[in-house]
Amino acid sequence: MSEILRLRKLMATLRAPGGCPWDQEQTHQSIARCLVEEAAEVLEAIDTENTELLREELGDLLLQVVFHSQIEEEAGKFDLEDVAREISEKLVRRHPHVFGDPEDKEEDADAVIDRWEKIKAEEKKARGEEPGKGLFKKLPPQLPSTLYALEVYKQAVKLGFQDSGEWDSKAVLESAKDLTEQEAGCMLFQWVAACRESGIDPESALRKFAASQVRKFEESSVQSDS
Repeated sequence: MSEILRLRKLMATLRAPGGCPWDQEQTHQSIARCLVEEAAEVLEAIDTENTELLREELGDLLLQVVFHSQIEEEAGKFDLEDVAREISEKLVRRHPHVFGDPEDKEEDADAVIDRWEKIKAEEKKARGEEPGKGLFKKLPPQLPSTLYALEVYKQAVKLGFQDSGEWDSKAVLESAKDLTEQEAGCMLFQWVAACRESGIDPESALRKFAASQVRKFEESSVQSDS
């Protein structure tokens, strides 16, 4: 028996009559916080380059996937096999340069990402979903502000707006020269500490600014089209 199958059977036993009372009571909503916490612990293991801890935390994160899948299996909606099958099919579908025509190759990672986004848009269209009307790709609402700001900046650069935002693009490039992870962490920490001293929520401040830039570019695009 594979360890994945064993894990699935263990989860089913915990949820079944005669199993664990706590596991039996859980719902998607009640364990949603656990998903976030386990993902954060995986990131901690990656940051500390602790291989043994990473293996353990990846197991805890995998358990969350199995747990949510088991809840849906009990409801007759889907199971872990369906989850694995869907992501496998998606990987094949979105990597035609690997699993398709041997002559159809992409030159670099940026080209791969562009194709991924195009295929993703085609998939949504095939499902009858409305394509995004704005310039910027929609991002998950619960994305941490630093990741949100990073994605907004990446999209701004891709769209050619890096010099049009309400930030100093020259200062960005100057700061980026020879920047180390240690220095970046120190700079970010100091700004977070400064926000604390000023009574400002740094998470909210960064998210609001990044969102304001998205609105700025979207509005300017609408105006130029009208």
